[in-house]
Amino acid sequence: MTAFVLTAFYWILIGLGAYFFGLAVINALWMARETKGADITDGPLVSVLIPARNEEIHIEPCVESLMHQSYKNYEVLVLDDNSTDRTHELLQKLQKMYPGRLRVFSGKPLPPDWRGKVFAMKQLCAEARGEFMLFTDADTVHSSRSVSVAVTNMLYHKVDFLSGYIAQKAKTLGEKISIPLLSLLSGFILPMWVCKWGKSPILAVAIGQYICVKKDSFEKCGGFDLVKNRTTEDVSLAREMKAHGYKTVFLDLKEAAMCRMYTSWKSCINGISKNIFDFIGKNNIILVSAVIGILIFLAMPPFLAVGLSVYAAASGKPLGFELAALWVHVLSVGGTWAVVCKTRRMRRRYAFIYPLMFLNLLYIAVISWYRSVFGKGYEWKGRIVH
Repeated sequence: MTAFVLTAFYWILIGLGAYFFGLAVINALWMARETKGADITDGPLVSVLIPARNEEIHIEPCVESLMHQSYKNYEVLVLDDNSTDRTHELLQKLQKMYPGRLRVFSGKPLPPDWRGKVFAMKQLCAEARGEFMLFTDADTVHSSRSVSVAVTNMLYHKVDFLSGYIAQKAKTLGEKISIPLLSLLSGFILPMWVCKWGKSPILAVAIGQYICVKKDSFEKCGGFDLVKNRTTEDVSLAREMKAHGYKTVFLDLKEAAMCRMYTSWKSCINGISKNIFDFIGKNNIILVSAVIGILIFLAMPPFLAVGLSVYAAASGKPLGFELAALWVHVLSVGGTWAVVCKTRRMRRRYAFIYPLMFLNLLYIAVISWYRSVFGKGYEWKGRIVH
């Protein structure tokens, strides 16, 4: 019986490795084919909406990058969300430089039942005049084709909600074992085409760094009021839009914008952990199942493969199928990360440290659960998020 279970385990490892690698390749090809270039340079008015809280380092590069777009018919709205640094001062300077394109607003006090970013975006939506609204973060920097990419793909796919992967920068080791985790979905979990064609809300995904919506569809759906107390408001919005019968799509948008989300491992842990438990609906069963699955089928095999290889070399006893199965799995998962990194314009050598990525993910998941369940919360932009 034990031999049968072990054999089954090794075959599962082989099967999972093949599935992950195949999924990553197919997703990369699909998104490359379905993501259209910046073909449309004039059309419906687009309102680019940026919430900014304590962003004195990032706000100027972000706004400046959006002032020189190939798309002609657009406006940029920035809301200073009660910043305590020089964000407001810098925004006033920028507004004087671009009076016809940039509008700056001061945020209202945060109501107790709202998340900060969500409330800021709600205020911006009330001021937006565009047929399309492009939500983006203050720490992003956009190419001159960014707005055009959004409009082109919204019209081509005939959707009400668009999001996708923008380019990411990672410099420190802590960032390199954390930032690729944002692409976990397309490498290990979900065929990306189902985000467009699937009917179930659970199939809708988004990343808040870059979201474009049709304003009328968004307002009919209920807008930010639907997710006013959600930390993962981006994913929740995509799911709400799909649940109300609107079409969504998730694409490869690295040509539109880039971002360095975090600057250290500590900031990665703090930023990502606030989203994980909320992303799965704060469901303990799902979290425990995911942690066990990642540990057994993704984090442990590389160490087991190395250990058994050393044992086989030292003892002179070939382990045959077991060792071969482990290395097939390790190479398949490493290849999956290599595909993901290449399509995300991250260095493919990050794939060699993928065991550290999964161990890091497990640690972040535990932190996310602990801080949520025990009411510790997360400090973010000077506010405590639970």
